[in-house]
Amino acid sequence: MTHATCDTAPPAETALTKTRWTPVAVMALAMLMVTLELSLSSVTLPAIGTDLGVGTSATQWVLLAYALPTAALAIPAGRWTDRVDLRAVFLFSVPAIGLTSILAALAPNLPVLLAARVLQGVAGAVAVAVYLPVVAAVVRPEQRGRAMGYIATIMPIGSMGGSSLGGFVADAYGWRPVMLMKVPVLIVVIWLGARFIPSTGGGLTRPDRSLVGDGLVLGGSVTALLVAFDRIEAEQPVVAAVFSVAAAALAVWWTRLRSARPVTGLLRRRAIGLPVLSLLLTGTFVGLSYFLLPFYVADVLHGSASTTGLAMVFFIGAVALCSPVSGRLADRLPGRLLGAAGLILVIGGLLSMLTLGSGAGLFDIAWRLALIGVGQALFGTPVNASLLSAAPPDLVGTIGGIGNTFRTLGFTVGPAIAALAYGVGGGGAAGFRTGVAVLALLQVAGLVALLGSGGVRKGGQG
Repeated sequence: MTHATCDTAPPAETALTKTRWTPVAVMALAMLMVTLELSLSSVTLPAIGTDLGVGTSATQWVLLAYALPTAALAIPAGRWTDRVDLRAVFLFSVPAIGLTSILAALAPNLPVLLAARVLQGVAGAVAVAVYLPVVAAVVRPEQRGRAMGYIATIMPIGSMGGSSLGGFVADAYGWRPVMLMKVPVLIVVIWLGARFIPSTGGGLTRPDRSLVGDGLVLGGSVTALLVAFDRIEAEQPVVAAVFSVAAAALAVWWTRLRSARPVTGLLRRRAIGLPVLSLLLTGTFVGLSYFLLPFYVADVLHGSASTTGLAMVFFIGAVALCSPVSGRLADRLPGRLLGAAGLILVIGGLLSMLTLGSGAGLFDIAWRLALIGVGQALFGTPVNASLLSAAPPDLVGTIGGIGNTFRTLGFTVGPAIAALAYGVGGGGAAGFRTGVAVLALLQVAGLVALLGSGGVRKGGQG
């Protein structure tokens, strides 16, 4: 097969006469490989602690070491992607994920493992930055919601299956083979990417000094913020306060850099800034599944972790089943209103958690999580499609980086907020309800921000 149909991306949206779905499928697999890093690693933490002789708190940094650079470098990576060749970036970042996975599997101690995880996070941030530009390059505007819906379907299904398989492998063979599980798939993804990811020209140039400075200052701010919330969960308020101040100072410094002007200019646009704020606020909902539910099941229902795990299958299944429908609807309906409808379902699902009693069973939790999953599917795809359509053609990667950064921040601070509310409420059933109420209020704030983003055109145009 020749490369004649995919050697170069169209110079403008009007040049797209037909959507090319193969690059979309390749990007879905690549995104799955990135998201698997957290889900696969999470099941290995006990085995890592035993093998390397470290405690539970230390093994948590295996997850944080990956999440920090992924969030911190999302915007600089997106800006870099806007300047270089898409295929070259893909063929640089995806193999790097494989190489750093091998390095992690061979790590003789925790410091080397954490260093490998940081490098994995850097590679993951760059790989994710290619996502929106590829969709913009190969998918007609009126079909972008559908494309994002397909990708949003593959990721949760793959993550769920990968986590289950990873747990089995970790129990049978240890944590090191788990780090290598995705390498054969990565080889296939790299081969497919070389054939089908479009080339946009320009080669793979090194990031200039402004991007490096941007990454250091903004990355430092995001990292300090995430560490601050991590220390809140560890009940170290003084350390958390110090890192919070550092995060704020670095953020202010970054906004005054000349290199930050394209990003701050985008965020000042109501059609971009408010949906991004909505992504941040609504991302906190994960505090329910990552903190509140496990403690409620254990302390109030006196159930096991498997109950929470089985209930989460319903959430993941609802997201996977509804994402294709959400994508098709996003191509036909105003994204702002469709996303708002999804958030209303999320809020309803959260509020329904307040009615859980001490005799609640798996079904009682599962249907509520499924309702939240449907809402999340209806919210995420149209909002992402709207951001893509609102982005200037030369800043698509930047928009993707902005969205990834704020979404990751929401996912990270959500459990910390839930933990704080749980403690303030006194723990147990009262603490659970306090946490749920706080998370619901944040979803309402996200809904208000989304509705305030202005009119949105149909057909994936905003």
